[in-house]
Amino acid sequence: MSNLSRNRKEEYAHREKRVVTDINRIRAGVVGVGHMGSYHVGVYSELFNVEFVGVADTDINKAENIARKYNTVPYQDYKELFGKIDVVSIAVPTELHYEVAADFLNKGVHVLLEKPITKNLDQARKLFEIAKEKGVVLNIGHVERFNGAVQELKNIVSNPIFIESRRLGPYVERVKDDDVVLDLMIHDIDIILNLVDSKVKEVSAKGVSVFSNHEDLANIQISFENGCIANITASRATQQKIRTMAVTQKDAYIFLDFTDQDIHIHRQASSEHILTKEELRYKQESFIERIFVHKDNPLKLEIKHLIECALNNANHHAENSVSIEKELQSLELALTVIDTFKKNRIEFKES
Repeated sequence: MSNLSRNRKEEYAHREKRVVTDINRIRAGVVGVGHMGSYHVGVYSELFNVEFVGVADTDINKAENIARKYNTVPYQDYKELFGKIDVVSIAVPTELHYEVAADFLNKGVHVLLEKPITKNLDQARKLFEIAKEKGVVLNIGHVERFNGAVQELKNIVSNPIFIESRRLGPYVERVKDDDVVLDLMIHDIDIILNLVDSKVKEVSAKGVSVFSNHEDLANIQISFENGCIANITASRATQQKIRTMAVTQKDAYIFLDFTDQDIHIHRQASSEHILTKEELRYKQESFIERIFVHKDNPLKLEIKHLIECALNNANHHAENSVSIEKELQSLELALTVIDTFKKNRIEFKES
């Protein structure tokens, strides 16, 4: 709590004493209270079985502002949370993920680390090794896993032939330090690798930088050993926010809208054309089934999942848990795509 006035220090010291003495609730904190971290704070503050201990951010003014809003304690140094919390959400810049997460895991704290895990596969493996050694949970913030429509999709998709995913939107300055693959596309890579029960055979990728020094628009095609093909497009150079996935199976076409948490299934489709002297008209018919989706805040479900894992200890695999192998597979493929871009970087030039 450096750089605080004496009165504020006394106020926060009183709050510290209050929150850490309530042993009947799980104690939580958030490190990094920027755009994503502030959402985590809001969720923790609403959970009845959570004692929200405090927030940490190198920008103490930012930490103070959000601490005041949620009646908790601000810290400039995240290490001041050691010994005071049981679980932590980490939403710092990606290059700091390894250092901060490793520190908390080594202190026996259960961690929810925002995606991507790290920008280095060896560091990612090491974090999971530390978590296993210390007997704590390390969950990665792939929040789309907790989207109600994605949960239903896993129950519907059985043998996909073709998957097409589009995650598009406008550019925002805060994402300038990450490329579009680790910023957006990794969500869809993660979902698709968990949908297709086959090994990746081949990956081809194209990307272009538009607004930043990294790729802002990317398209990749994944070929699986069983013949399934996935086509993924991610863009932060598009003036409309689109979050969709379409899955083709022999007997169905399944369309998912992430934003609305909606799923429609098209079956028994037929099409015909009618030619007259005046015009050519096309007619298409299909049975459309709309799946009921239980809609809830995916981030809230993700944090509740962390708490469930923590309460049941790291050896218990709660529902929605993803294997370490799957976590690393998603990151490895994303890093492979980025390496491809580095070898052949394309920059968009206006004519």
